[in-house]
Amino acid sequence: MKIEILEDNDKIFRFRLSGTDHATANALRRIAMNSVKTFAIDKVTIHENTSSMFDEYIAHRIGLVPILTPSKGYTDADEILFTLDKQGKGTVYSRDLETSDKVVKVANGNIPIMKLDDEQKLRLEGKAIMGAGIAHAKFQPGLVAYDMKDEGTYEFYVETFGQMPPKEIVNKALEIIKQELKDVEKGVKKL
Repeated sequence: MKIEILEDNDKIFRFRLSGTDHATANALRRIAMNSVKTFAIDKVTIHENTSSMFDEYIAHRIGLVPILTPSKGYTDADEILFTLDKQGKGTVYSRDLETSDKVVKVANGNIPIMKLDDEQKLRLEGKAIMGAGIAHAKFQPGLVAYDMKDEGTYEFYVETFGQMPPKEIVNKALEIIKQELKDVEKGVKKL
């Protein structure tokens, strides 16, 4: 197997993988999108909402805001509290979500959530948890696609949603694949 880096920056990672098969390329793509874990706001408690928007719509929008996910130091058991308290005419942005953690925070502060009119108020709490894209799209770390150039050669395109660098998405996917193969090997040896 051979890899050639075509583009590598904070948002996009493109590489050519040759000497492999379709099943391997597809496994890498699916694991990267569905099994690499990220933080996302999952539980939202709305304390006050005098806007014209339903609580459920607001909770859904907040859940889709990308949250920075450090590569180490956090587990599936961690819950990070986010709060929002906004009143009066104006746009509520993702940057208005205040975090209880210095590291786990909103990845992009310029995402509009909703608009408030005069005298309208929104006050809520949200808990971010670690999850995988297979459970819900809000946990997906990014977009992963590939194009088959010829037999055994695939060009991958990885674009992050902001939770982690795109190369890290690929590296975490490869770690998951290695661990799953070790688990299969242990299972076969027991037979």
